[in-house]
Amino acid sequence: MAEFFNQISGLLWGHILIYLLIAAGVFFTIRLGFIQFAQFPHMIKVMANSRNNAGEGISSFQAFCTSLAARVGTGNMAGVAVALYLGGAGAIFWMWLIALIGMATSFAESALAQLYKVKDEEGNYRGGPAYYMQYGLNKRWMGILFSLCLILAFGLVFNAVQSNSIAAAFEVAFDVPKYVMGILLVIGSAIIIFGGLKTIARFAELVVPFMALAYLMVALYVCFSNFELLPDVFMQVINSAFGLEQAAGGAVGYAVMQAMIQGIKRGLFSNEAGMGSAANAAASATPNPNHPASQGYVQMLGVFVDTIVICSATAALVLLSNQLVPDSGVTGIALTQAALVEHVGEWGAIFIAVAIFFFAFTSIVANYSYAETNLMFLQENKMAMMVFRICVLGMVMFGAVGELGLIWTLADISMGLMAIVNVAALFMLSGIVIWLAKDYRAQLKEGKTPKFDPSSRPEIAKTLPKGIWRK
Repeated sequence: MAEFFNQISGLLWGHILIYLLIAAGVFFTIRLGFIQFAQFPHMIKVMANSRNNAGEGISSFQAFCTSLAARVGTGNMAGVAVALYLGGAGAIFWMWLIALIGMATSFAESALAQLYKVKDEEGNYRGGPAYYMQYGLNKRWMGILFSLCLILAFGLVFNAVQSNSIAAAFEVAFDVPKYVMGILLVIGSAIIIFGGLKTIARFAELVVPFMALAYLMVALYVCFSNFELLPDVFMQVINSAFGLEQAAGGAVGYAVMQAMIQGIKRGLFSNEAGMGSAANAAASATPNPNHPASQGYVQMLGVFVDTIVICSATAALVLLSNQLVPDSGVTGIALTQAALVEHVGEWGAIFIAVAIFFFAFTSIVANYSYAETNLMFLQENKMAMMVFRICVLGMVMFGAVGELGLIWTLADISMGLMAIVNVAALFMLSGIVIWLAKDYRAQLKEGKTPKFDPSSRPEIAKTLPKGIWRK
């Protein structure tokens, strides 16, 4: 069975998704006028005002923290280490590249999610790819397919990945049996996910900035302590990315392809650009300025922070150490722990265990919120929701004691299926994305605070759910 799943994963990533994701990123980068570079200062400005004007939904900052909680997790610490182990240092270059062009894709899916959001019975805003597939494309069947993929990926498989890394790290650092850690994670997850969407948002808003800053401070200390080695490490990444290190061995093509596949897979798993997951968080906010495009700017910054900042920190820890040894079997979170122990001593393993707990635990609860939104898209049924929550907690326990390789393979497959469906929808709705971006920028040029009014495009306005953008 493991071999069967490996073949499916290889087909998806080796022959379809690499080209599809790069094509989507390049397409939206060009059509949106290189928005992630040209509009970077404005991105920061929107983020600075994101705590204001929460209105009936959560604030843009809370939505940003919820999406970052899902993004920043196992992928940033264990996933980067896996990419380095399997793809070499060059995998980091491709991780950077997919993040930079993926920022434009993230803008597209987040702006569309804001445009087509709905309000549930409790007054929460919900939306995401499933909703813009139903309303924007009038293809509910496509939304159902995406929702099923997301529920499988984020509600079940990804949460097993997160709990697996937490349990492995605590076993190394504190000698805590994996099943004990699994039970504790189930209890902690249950307390928060039964509290609802706003409880998850408040939890993420408190924990995410703290955990990210602490991890970055340690990584910066290691970088400054090894400052003279940084140029060599950077050149190692570039040389490995293009096969220059392997040229003498005649295995350039294979080495470059492995670096590309691992970098893009782990990059997408970490920053989720194009996957359609973070769009679910983007839809839950009342944005400031009150325009769908403003949430696109906020979520673009999330991709940048996740991959260019935090994933690079993990890569620096590993590449500045002597722990990356091919075929050694030391990979995943154990490799990151071993690298930090080499730099700072035994407390490094404890620090990584605590960091991965916060990173991965917040991912579990944020992942659940995405799955809940898509389950409600399929059918609003309280009994089904209760059964699903129990299944989520069961997967958290399974992940804590399960085998790492099979879990990662299942995560890759479900993530890939989500991305294929979502990117297809983004291409079909690309005209609306470009219109939203142009409308927002035109108002900025006129010195106005952008405010969305769909009346100028009645053919689009009539497709919007009633009660939010469409009165």
